[in-house]
Amino acid sequence: MPNDQEKEAAARASLRFVRDGDIVGLGSGSTAACAIRLLGDKVKAGLRIRGIATSVRSQELAASLGIPIITFDECQQLDVAIDGADEIDPQLCLIKGGGGALLREKVVASAARQFVVIADSSKQVSLLGKFPLPVEVIPFAQILVARRITALGAAVNLRKSPQGNPYTTDEGHHILDCTFGQIPDPAALARVLSDMPGVVEHGLFIGMANVVLIGKGDKVLELSPTTKT
Repeated sequence: MPNDQEKEAAARASLRFVRDGDIVGLGSGSTAACAIRLLGDKVKAGLRIRGIATSVRSQELAASLGIPIITFDECQQLDVAIDGADEIDPQLCLIKGGGGALLREKVVASAARQFVVIADSSKQVSLLGKFPLPVEVIPFAQILVARRITALGAAVNLRKSPQGNPYTTDEGHHILDCTFGQIPDPAALARVLSDMPGVVEHGLFIGMANVVLIGKGDKVLELSPTTKT
């Protein structure tokens, strides 16, 4: 499929940001998994890296490929983090968390000297918000937070597992998927959500991406805060 080819192209382009000896943040989701597999091939060929994973699934994948996994007990800062996105706007603001790992993803991205985002062309949008914004909440405050976000104009749905139970993140929280339609001022919404008691984290990543690599057909578009379009 074209999107799969674009994902792999973007993932492959991200490898040039990884150097021997680096500590690498390993993202979650299908595009990040492409990057992890490609890094695994490099490790088998002799590349020496250590990884901090943003989810249990990514940690298991990386470990199965021979990538050594560490925790923040063993390092203060990462050299680079590579992760996907659900939406990317012209200012390189992101919506992330469709896979449920937004909290760890934001922690890892914030600890990296360089945050490299990889995506296929379908993730590039003119305005954020068509993709439901994930908001991670403590179960105790779930209903209260849902009402408050609904009052902001969003349609709010509690994410469910395939079995019909509330989806539980790796940190034991729930996720509210909030459809705003359009988010003209992501930074303002991010502040409102961050100030809301009961919200653990939200999927708006503002001013965090250093490089965005977008697969477009047989090419990869590279964007940075100085070249964003």
